[in-house]
Amino acid sequence: MADVHERVAAYLDDQLQTHADLQQLDHLLSNIRTQHGLLQQQLEQAEKDAHDARAEADEHHRQLRQQHHQFERDQHDIDRRLQIVTLSDASDDAVARFEQSMAKLHTLEIAARYGQRLREVGQLSAASGDALNTSGEAALESYRQLKALDARLAPLHEAAEGAAPHLIDHIARTTQHVRGHLRDAFSKELDAVLKKIDWPKRPETTFLGSLQEQWAAAVGKLLDLQMPELEAAENAAAGPKGSKAPLVLLPFEVLVQPLEMRFRYHFEGDKPTNRLDKPEYFLSHIVDLLNNYNPFVVDNLQPILLSQFRGTDLGLNAAYIDATSAFITALLPMLRSKIFSTLPKVANQPQLLSHLMHEVMNFDTSLKEDWRYDGGNGAEGWKGLAWEVLVSQDWFGRWLQVEKDFALARYQSIIDTADSGELDYDSVDPGATKPTKAAIRVNDLLETITDRYRPLSSFSQKLSFLIDVQISIFDRFHERLHSSLEAYLTMTSSVGRAVQGISREEQANLQGVAGLDRLCRVFGSADYLERAMRDWSDDVFFLELWDELQDRARRRRSTNLAGPLSVAAVAERTSSAVGSEEDTGALFDETAGAYNRLRVRSEAIIADQLTYNIRESLRAYRNINPWATLSNSTSFTAVPQSSANNITPELEPLLSYLTSSFAFLHRALARAPLRRIAREAAKAIEQGVWDGILMRHSFSTAGAAQLKADIGAVGEVLDRWVGEGCAAGGLRKVREGVALLGLPVRGKGAAGVEEEEGGGGGSDAGGQMALWDVEKRVFADNEQARQVLEELGFDSLTEAEARAVLERRVELGS
Repeated sequence: MADVHERVAAYLDDQLQTHADLQQLDHLLSNIRTQHGLLQQQLEQAEKDAHDARAEADEHHRQLRQQHHQFERDQHDIDRRLQIVTLSDASDDAVARFEQSMAKLHTLEIAARYGQRLREVGQLSAASGDALNTSGEAALESYRQLKALDARLAPLHEAAEGAAPHLIDHIARTTQHVRGHLRDAFSKELDAVLKKIDWPKRPETTFLGSLQEQWAAAVGKLLDLQMPELEAAENAAAGPKGSKAPLVLLPFEVLVQPLEMRFRYHFEGDKPTNRLDKPEYFLSHIVDLLNNYNPFVVDNLQPILLSQFRGTDLGLNAAYIDATSAFITALLPMLRSKIFSTLPKVANQPQLLSHLMHEVMNFDTSLKEDWRYDGGNGAEGWKGLAWEVLVSQDWFGRWLQVEKDFALARYQSIIDTADSGELDYDSVDPGATKPTKAAIRVNDLLETITDRYRPLSSFSQKLSFLIDVQISIFDRFHERLHSSLEAYLTMTSSVGRAVQGISREEQANLQGVAGLDRLCRVFGSADYLERAMRDWSDDVFFLELWDELQDRARRRRSTNLAGPLSVAAVAERTSSAVGSEEDTGALFDETAGAYNRLRVRSEAIIADQLTYNIRESLRAYRNINPWATLSNSTSFTAVPQSSANNITPELEPLLSYLTSSFAFLHRALARAPLRRIAREAAKAIEQGVWDGILMRHSFSTAGAAQLKADIGAVGEVLDRWVGEGCAAGGLRKVREGVALLGLPVRGKGAAGVEEEEGGGGGSDAGGQMALWDVEKRVFADNEQARQVLEELGFDSLTEAEARAVLERRVELGS
C-alpha cells in the first residue's frame, strides 16, 4: 500500500509543480478517470478470455477421453474379428495369417493381370492378322495398339526392377512378329505396283489413274507402319547421347532391293568390275544410280513424304521428308557393307588402302556438296562414310601411318632428284624470289597432303595429320636447309677449309656466284615456304582448325587436348599462343618462325659474303696512289670532261665482281631483299673508299675527277642491276665527299666563263662554287660550314667530315 501512495505522491509532484498547474486540476482528473475506465475494460476482457480458454481446454480434454475410449473399443472389436476369421486365440497370430492371405490374393491379382495382358496381346495379334486380308488400316490400328502396349510396359518393367521379364519379352517378340508380317504384306503390295511399271528398267515412268492410287496407298501403309519407330529414333537422336544414322524408310527399302541385287552382282562376285584397286567403280556406280533414279524418286515419292511428315517432328529431318536424302540413306547400307568387307583385304597393301580412303572421302564430299546430304543432322552435317571407317571401325591409326609413309617416301624422292637443289626461275613471277625446285615440289606435296585430310570431320584426326605428317615434313626440309647453310659456313671458314682440304679453286668457286647461288637456294626456299605457311594460315580450313584448337585449349578439363596430344605438345609444334586469351597466333607460327629465322640468317650471310668479297676486290684499288699527280693543263682549270671516261684499271676486279654477283642476284631475288643486300654492299664500298682511299691520300683536281669517275662506274653497276636510286642512297656520303673534293679551283658562272681570282671568289646563281670560297666558309665556323654544304646539296657530310675531305686536296694542303 505504501508503494501505491508513493507513486501517487510522485505523480502529483510531477503534475502539480506550480500554482498554474492547479488550474488544470479538473482536466487532470478527467484524464485519470478516462484512463481508469480503459484499464477497467481491458481487465474485464482479459477475465473473459481466460474463462473462455479454460472452457475450451476442458472441452478438449473431454473429447480426448472420448476418443481414447472409442479407440479401445475399436481395438477390442478388431481383435475379436481376427480371432473369429483365423480361429486363433492370439491376435498376433491372426495378423500374420491375414497378411499371408493378402499376399496370396495379391499374387492371384498379378497372375490375373498377367493373363489379361497375354490375352490382350494375343487378341491384338490375331486381329491384325485377320484384318490384313480385308483392311490394311485396321491391321495397322491393331499393330499400333500392340506397339503402344510394348512401349508403355517397357519403362514400367525397368522401374519394377525386371519383375516380369517373360511377359515383356513375349510382348516384344509378338510385336516384332506382327510388324514383320505387316511389312512383308505391304512390301509385296508395293513390289507388285513396281513390277507393273517394270522397275527399275524404266525409271522415267509416271503413275497415272488407278496405278497412282495403288502406289500412294502402298507407300503410305509402309510409312504408317514405320511411324512409331521413326518417332522413337528421332526422340533418341534428340537426346543427350547424340545423333544416330537415320533409319531407311521402308518404301525405299523395297525400291532399292533390285538395285542392291545389281550392285552385288557387279561388285561382290568375280566380275571384272569387282577390283580391289578400283574402288571408284562401285562408288561411281552409286552416283550413277542417284543420277538415273533420283528424278523418279522426286516426282513420285516427294509428294507422299510431304503429306506424311509435314507438321510433325519428322518433317524437320531432311533424311525423312526429302526424297533425295531418303534415297541416299537407302543406298548407303549396301555401300557401307562393301567398304567394310574391302578394308581387311587391303589392310596390308598400303597403296590400295590409301586409294580406297581417298575415293571414299571424295564420295563423301560429292554427297555433301553436290547432293546436299546431311545424314539427318542439319546442325552438324553428315560425318560421312570415311568417318565411320576411321572412327567407328578404328582404321585411322593404320591409315595415318600409311599416308605418313607415302608422304615421307615422296618427300625423299623429291630430295633425291638431281635437279632438286636448283633455283626454279620459271615457276614464280620474274620479280619474285626464286625458290629451289625442291621447295616448290615440297610445297605441292604438302598441299596434296592438306587435300588428303581436309574432308575429315574429326578434329583430333585433323590435328594428328597436321602434326605427324605435314609439320613433320616442314621440319625435315628445314633441317636440310639449315644443314646446307651450316655446311657452307664450314667450308668457307679457315678452320673448315683446313679440316676438309678444300682447294683454292673450290674456295674461289664458293666465294663467287656459285657461293651466292648456294646461299640463295636456302634463302629462296625458306622465303617461299614461309610465305606459303602465312598464306595457309589465312585459309578457311586452317582458320577453322585454329579456332577449334583455341576453343578446346581454353576450356580444357584435362592435360590432353586431342587424343594423346597435350596442350604443351601441340603448342610446341604449332604456336605458343595455343590456349592464350589473346586473339593472335596461327597454326604454323612455330614452323613459319623457324623458316623466318633461317631466311633472315641466310640473307645476312649473303650480305656478309658480298661485303667480304667487296673488301677483297678493293684491296688492289686501295693500294695505288696516283691521286696527287697534277696535270700541266689542269692546275687551275676545271676538270677535263675526258677524264670521266677512263676507269682506273685496279677497280676492274670490283666492277667485275659487282656485275656478276648482282646480275645473278637480280634474277634470284625479289626487289626488297635485293635492295637490302645492295645497301649492305654499297655501305661496304663506301666505307672501303672513304677509309682506304679518300682519307688516306691527297688528291689533285685530276685525281679527284678520276675518283669521281670510278665511283660513278660503281654506281652505274648498282643502278643497273638493283634499280635506280641504289647508288644515290647507298653511296651518298662518298659521292658527296668526292664531289666536294673535286670542286674546281675557279668557279664557273652561269655562262660557263671562268671567274677571275679576285672577282669575289664565288659564283653567280646557278654556277659552280670555287674551291677556295668553299674552303674559307667550311673552315670559318660550323654555321657557315653547314650553310655552304646545304648550298652544295650535301646532307650526309658533317662539318668535320667536310673539313677532312678538303684537307685531302693538294692545292689546300700545299
